[in-house]
Amino acid sequence: MKVILLQDVKGTGKKGEIKEVKDGYARNCLIKQNLAVEATNANLNILEGQQAHAQHKIDTDTANAKHIASVIEGKTFSTAVKAGANGKLFGSVTAKDVSKLIKDAHGLDVDKKKIVLKEDIKTFGTFEAEARLYNGVSAKFKVQVTELQ
Repeated sequence: MKVILLQDVKGTGKKGEIKEVKDGYARNCLIKQNLAVEATNANLNILEGQQAHAQHKIDTDTANAKHIASVIEGKTFSTAVKAGANGKLFGSVTAKDVSKLIKDAHGLDVDKKKIVLKEDIKTFGTFEAEARLYNGVSAKFKVQVTELQ
């Protein structure tokens, strides 16, 4: 009997695969425990629609990430912060602050978890940063920190 797996089944296959299994195993184990459904034409059409939807989501996410990367690649984002007498910052400039700088400058939402700073920003200067936006899509840019006047 051909079945469509609804979940990963150890020794049988991964979610979304169409597998040929014995009738008893399909009826008594897989279908009864909602691990699979019979591979009828209607169920195959539903599976095809789900796969097309998933692929479309991946394509749109990749295109969005490439757009953001093309906008911020090589740019320098500047911020002015308070500092003590010895030139050391009160606190530090974090990925959250860098995300806000990108949002203010270009109106693009970049999750703070996707921003990687090469080093902690605790002094004035220009620092390298990278935004890892999607699988295989990243952009390098600089963060310039100056003293608040």
